Amino acid sequence: MSKSIIPSDRNKSLENKSDPVISSNKSASLGTKSIPSLLIEQAVPASIGILVMSLNILVDTIFVGNWIGSIAIAAINVVLPISFFIAALGMAIGIGGASIISRALGANDHAKAKRTFGNQVSLTVVITVVLVILGLVYINSLVPAFGGKGDIFEPAKIYYRIVLYGVPVLALCMMGNNVIRAEGSPRHAMVAMLIPSVGNLVLDYILINQMDMGMAGAAWATTISYGLCFMYVAWFFLSGRSELMPSLRQLLPDWLILKEIGALGFVTLGRQATVSILYLILNNILFELGGEESVSVFGIIGRLMMFAIFPVMGITQGFLPIAGYNYGAQQWKRVREVIFVSIKYACILGVVIFILLYVFAADIAGVFIDNEVVIEQTTVAIRIVFFAVPIIAIQLIGAAYYQAIGRALPALILTLLRTGIILIPLILVMKNIYGIDGVWMSFPIADVASTIITAFFLWKAMQKLHKAPEVEMAQKTNQVTE
Repeated sequence: MSKSIIPSDRNKSLENKSDPVISSNKSASLGTKSIPSLLIEQAVPASIGILVMSLNILVDTIFVGNWIGSIAIAAINVVLPISFFIAALGMAIGIGGASIISRALGANDHAKAKRTFGNQVSLTVVITVVLVILGLVYINSLVPAFGGKGDIFEPAKIYYRIVLYGVPVLALCMMGNNVIRAEGSPRHAMVAMLIPSVGNLVLDYILINQMDMGMAGAAWATTISYGLCFMYVAWFFLSGRSELMPSLRQLLPDWLILKEIGALGFVTLGRQATVSILYLILNNILFELGGEESVSVFGIIGRLMMFAIFPVMGITQGFLPIAGYNYGAQQWKRVREVIFVSIKYACILGVVIFILLYVFAADIAGVFIDNEVVIEQTTVAIRIVFFAVPIIAIQLIGAAYYQAIGRALPALILTLLRTGIILIPLILVMKNIYGIDGVWMSFPIADVASTIITAFFLWKAMQKLHKAPEVEMAQKTNQVTE
């Protein structure tokens, strides 16, 4: 076996002596602990972080809907795809670099892991600052293009301008959060997600309810909460708790690393880009079919999408560093096991989520707003949109697997499959046949179709992993013979 992939024990010993941090690093547990316990250890903090973040979005929507009005919900829904797309660059760079870092740590290449993180920081700052400047320059064109028309335009513009100021900070937080998880510190990653969520809710109450700042208050609450998150992430890396703190030289561009970050990160960016396009199309279609009320319905549905599947997303987040580390260490049996266990756990949770959403759909809709028409439409939409939740784990884990092992092209195809390739074209067809109901029916149809295709890709990948130990054993045999 190549020493560049799996260093000898002697080399590991020399590396550990040269860097006292490495000898006590947490990433090594990703290759030794039992997969079920390791997945729980990684997924539970990720799930809690996603849950609190999702609750923050839900409660924020409830606050805005009750303290400002239903138009405010529609206004925020218009702005989210724009600001989230820029912030998603940080997530894309974070996840792309985290895949490299996980595999580098699995192969005991700590120098490459540090160079990767340094390049992630530089890339995130440069790209997001440039895009924020462009976003502010073209504000009057972007807001209407994403559905900010009529009475929605002015409140959307107020919210957009303020939130955009904090997007580079949010991008750094999202990038740093994925790196923290990649090096085996899921609890710190969880805290990084909790801080802005809790901070936003407290600031919402102060700025909207107590100080009566309206949309500006909602926007400043969000932006300030990003800053609080950034302070924690920066503290984690600067305090010595990370084994990846780069030197100034490692912040300089390494074009090979940047190329790999870009290829893998484009998968995440592509996912968010299609979500932004989906929001743009749906906001405009729903405005034409049902006016501001229908846009408000999708505003509620959009927030429920993240909240409803937070346990499944948490398992996917926990899956990534485990799969990447063990793939880098060439522990094929553990890679197969984490795929199987992750899908099993996530599908069970998906069934529970679907039952709860179906039974309590009307009650959930009533929590958000006191408008009978919106509540009735939202109840119907919830029961249709989330119909395929029990099986979406296969689609999510399948795409995540290829990203974790550094296979950018199949990861991109599987990531774009559901929303970009199937859902958006389906909505454009179904709206002409069934109206608003056709829009909602497109979601479960796209989920089922994309899951079937992803399952085939994943099955082929599992077959290759099953044969991998035989190839590895043959290589070892040849080395002994030589």
